[in-house]
Amino acid sequence: MLTSKEIRESFKTFFASKQHLIVPSAPMVIKDDPTLMFTNAGMNQFKDIILGNAAAKSKRVADSQKCLRVSGKHNDLEEVGIDTYHHTMFEMLGNWSFGDYFKKEAIEWAWEYLTEVLKLDKDRLYVTVFEGYAPEGLERDDEAAKIWEQFLPASRIINGNKKDNFWEMGDTGPCGPCSEIHIDIRDNEERAKIDGLTLVNGSHPQVIEIWNNVFMQYNRKADGSLEGLPAKVIDTGMGFERLCMALQGVQSNYDTDVFQPIIQAIAKLSGKSYRDNEQTDIAMRVISDHIRTIAFSITDGQLPSNAKAGYVIRRILRRAVRYGYTFLGQQKPFMHKLLPALIDTMGDAYPELISQQDLIQKVIKEEEESFLRTLETGIRLLDKVMADTKAAGNSVVEGKVAFVLYDTYGFPLDLTELILKENNLSTDIEGFNVEMQKQKERARNAAAVETGDWVVIKEGDPVFVGYDFTDCDAEILRYRKMKQKNQELFQLVLDKTPFYAESGGQVGDSGWLIGDDEKIEITNTKKENNLSVHYSTTLPKDLTQAFKAQINTSDRQATACNHSATHLLHEALREVLGTHVEQKGSLVSPDSLRFDFSHFQKVSEEELRQIEKLANEKVRGNFGLEEHRAMPIQQARDLGAMALFGEKYGDEVRVIQFGSSVELCGGTHVASTGNIGMIKITSESSIAAGIRRIEAVTGAKTEELVNSQQELLKELRGLFNNVPNVAIAAQKALDENSVLKKQIEEYMNQRVASLKEELLKQVEVRANGVQLIRLSADLSAEAVKNIAFQLRGQVTEKLFFMAGTVADGKPLLTVVLSDDLVKEGVNASNLVREAAKLIQGGGGGQPHFATAGGKNSDGLKAALDKLIELSGL
Repeated sequence: MLTSKEIRESFKTFFASKQHLIVPSAPMVIKDDPTLMFTNAGMNQFKDIILGNAAAKSKRVADSQKCLRVSGKHNDLEEVGIDTYHHTMFEMLGNWSFGDYFKKEAIEWAWEYLTEVLKLDKDRLYVTVFEGYAPEGLERDDEAAKIWEQFLPASRIINGNKKDNFWEMGDTGPCGPCSEIHIDIRDNEERAKIDGLTLVNGSHPQVIEIWNNVFMQYNRKADGSLEGLPAKVIDTGMGFERLCMALQGVQSNYDTDVFQPIIQAIAKLSGKSYRDNEQTDIAMRVISDHIRTIAFSITDGQLPSNAKAGYVIRRILRRAVRYGYTFLGQQKPFMHKLLPALIDTMGDAYPELISQQDLIQKVIKEEEESFLRTLETGIRLLDKVMADTKAAGNSVVEGKVAFVLYDTYGFPLDLTELILKENNLSTDIEGFNVEMQKQKERARNAAAVETGDWVVIKEGDPVFVGYDFTDCDAEILRYRKMKQKNQELFQLVLDKTPFYAESGGQVGDSGWLIGDDEKIEITNTKKENNLSVHYSTTLPKDLTQAFKAQINTSDRQATACNHSATHLLHEALREVLGTHVEQKGSLVSPDSLRFDFSHFQKVSEEELRQIEKLANEKVRGNFGLEEHRAMPIQQARDLGAMALFGEKYGDEVRVIQFGSSVELCGGTHVASTGNIGMIKITSESSIAAGIRRIEAVTGAKTEELVNSQQELLKELRGLFNNVPNVAIAAQKALDENSVLKKQIEEYMNQRVASLKEELLKQVEVRANGVQLIRLSADLSAEAVKNIAFQLRGQVTEKLFFMAGTVADGKPLLTVVLSDDLVKEGVNASNLVREAAKLIQGGGGGQPHFATAGGKNSDGLKAALDKLIELSGL
């Protein structure tokens, strides 16, 4: 039996023999495509080639690609773990042809690999072809069907509809008919009962698609119409995990050697056995799948967070933790302990798992600890909700309440349902769904971007000249209209541009397009499918005229200073803290720089000073820029440049060198380090487990910072009569203030004690025996509370204390009751809430103690009278 490692390697070897270039997997996290957060198909890294925006280095390519499907059109998340063949992260084995071979070779090689190399049973294979779609004028794919007839009887060549057999990347983009290969892995007895032909595309867990051959020849436009691609493309994708299942003679992807080592590690940690119980089996499958997704995302530079791709990863991690918490009894962090099992399985193919093991484990453990605290908080809140629901005589918790638990506190709905069921309660699922839909609509409206089709003005290939020039003559190649947050914008592509497009942590350039009689402002420049896209709020009157494209040079220079400074800081960090330091993110703008790096403890003040000193020594050294624009990547590594995990590099790279600082970088930089002026670190903080962040300014911004600090110091000296040493004077003032505060506290304690004694002498005993004590004074809320609870400690029966006080001009109502009055049904919170209306305020609290603030001090007397009226005294 072939192992998963052998299967992966055999695929690459086979297609290498067919003159395919074997390329490494692209990062799973996508950074320069606004239409995607994650690689969800093998073709993503070749999208630029397919669209004609980049030239193919080889017309034949094959690889094993890390993919992730959890959001958007291809959303498999809720099925993961429930069935046996859906996953979040999966590997896609694929081969591509860019304008070279087409259907004949793709089909013949697929059949050869499956039946002659892997020796799959031909009688268990079925294929589908596109049946056509009349509304779009698309005919049946007779060409593919005829090729398949060489290998299979016509009865096993099945017509597939547009949904199953016309592949599309998304609402727009590359697409075309496809031909799927399905396999029936049921036992012979089952196959004899039901013909596998009837189960193809029927969601049967043992009659599944393993390979999809996409014959990509169209581009779907925003208006829904189709146009031909520049060159026909073959794009095939074979689910690696499913192939392993078929070859290893098991009935589930999770029974293959891809997942079993991880599942057995989960079983050992939890003390439970796989296949003993359906619920625990699902939990183990969920966790074994999700640990892969989380680990690979972290290696690609995407940490869990509350925004965009980071939120997706956090959601997946929390789903796994919740399954472990609910069904495996894991109430302490456990997922980080599964990493060795994952590395044993996939570390050879993906060495980044090994090199970043410490970071992955620390990040996962911290996220687990955080979510487990969230679960505990949610359970406490749910306990109160259940008590309130039962006290009101209800058995159903409002859907809105369940949604608040989910949305605000991250408490999963199914866990809410489980706990409620154990307490003979339920929740209003319909109400929950209504609230969820409202939130989705809010998010959709906030993020909605409408883009039209590109309007081509002239043909041509865009050229970036911004490394050498800050302006150039340019013409518009194409443009399109877009709408975001109700703002209409235009995107322009130029034949030549000096504008740097946002990437690699550096913000995009702004500037102008200058025509014969108009000046169009370019507000931003971003990269989309390898195109530099220029944003403007207006469109030129004459789109065909020649323009002068000119960037904002002051912003560019400030940005370049900050970008070059990040390189010097990176080198200094590694020198001071150690070579374990690796860049994990950055943001470079005209105003400042931000640099994230791996390090497992706070950087001390002394270390920060040393880092800053080393970097500024390089600034003063005035090292000239040594730029290598097309250096072979191995030569760059030999020079000392580090390749960052999560970044996509070609065979040739751009290298930026300032003295001993060597980096792979596509950004803009100063001509020499002296241009930076000075680097000043302004903050150091933690952004995740094992990830630190420094922020800094350079050049003119450093000057502004120093000037503002000097002005502040001058003002402080003035407050202390211009003493030479402000620190000593400030400490003396703090010490004196501390003494005065203690004296005030002693005075207030004496006043509280005196007031309490006076109030005890003024107790009003009502007809029903209630001991009413009222207070009106200018007192702080803390003093009133102290008096109230001291009285409650002495007057233990029939106590009704109420106070109408003023502090800093603001009125406050306070009510404290003895326990026996509370048992009789008197509720301080209800009383205060109603009486507070008379001081134009609101409040509440507990049945025995409640307060309310307001705006109208003149209403305090009426509010106190209202309290007596409401209580029935």
